[in-house]
Amino acid sequence: MAGRFSRSLELARASWSVVQADKELMWFPVMSFIALVLILGSVAAPVVVVGGLGPETAAEPSPASWLAVLAFYILAYFIGIFFNTALVGAAMIRLDGGNPTVGDGLRIAWSRVGRIFGYACIAATVGMFLRALEDRVGWIGTIIVKLIGVAWALATFLVVPVLVTRDVGPLDAVKESAVLLKETWGENIIGNVGLSFAFGVAYFGLLVVCGVAIGLAIQANLPAVIAALVLVGVVSFLLLATLQATMQGVYSAALYRHATHSGTPVPGFGPGLLQAAFKPKG
Repeated sequence: MAGRFSRSLELARASWSVVQADKELMWFPVMSFIALVLILGSVAAPVVVVGGLGPETAAEPSPASWLAVLAFYILAYFIGIFFNTALVGAAMIRLDGGNPTVGDGLRIAWSRVGRIFGYACIAATVGMFLRALEDRVGWIGTIIVKLIGVAWALATFLVVPVLVTRDVGPLDAVKESAVLLKETWGENIIGNVGLSFAFGVAYFGLLVVCGVAIGLAIQANLPAVIAALVLVGVVSFLLLATLQATMQGVYSAALYRHATHSGTPVPGFGPGLLQAAFKPKG
């Protein structure tokens, strides 16, 4: 456990070193969040107003309702994948020794918009299917479905870097991502990819600090302080989430570069650190 925690911190520091060199990379998750809120909000609001999400619809969804939900899923996935592609594309430029801009990342994503939409359709269909399946099985089935979801997430972890660097369609990108996972990560992937664990500690620390501070403010009956602390907590959470998404994109780019160009130095990532993240099975 101590070694796993230490490697988690090293991975976080390595990704952070790249983000420090190009802080504008953090704009991509911000733009993704804003676009998601604006576009999906504009779609969802009319549905709610006309009662499209009422209990009758939820109890017996019609084929049209399923198509509407699928379209909603595809739109959400497309937005997230588009800006993640822009992030990874810009990170690839940095890893090649360049100095990317936000415009560079957006141009890379726009040049692959058709493939991104195709992959969004695949990912949304799988996600919707797993969600529907989970609602119809018992607790054992739910666990199995969640494990399938984890396996899918792992198999598609490198799809975006593949789309950025290769002239392939979404299905071939999924296949190549799965092959890279099988050939390199094997049984050690969950233990060696530590960014989520590192940020989990950060989120927990933020929750504890904000909880204690708000609790003291409530005891002292200070409404203005309570409101300020809640605002600070929300902003801090969003900043952490933005940083995590950025570092995760940088990390996926570095892992893909290491997997496809073994032995080539990756700026910010020591060779021993990346090699540890790619322990083969056996």
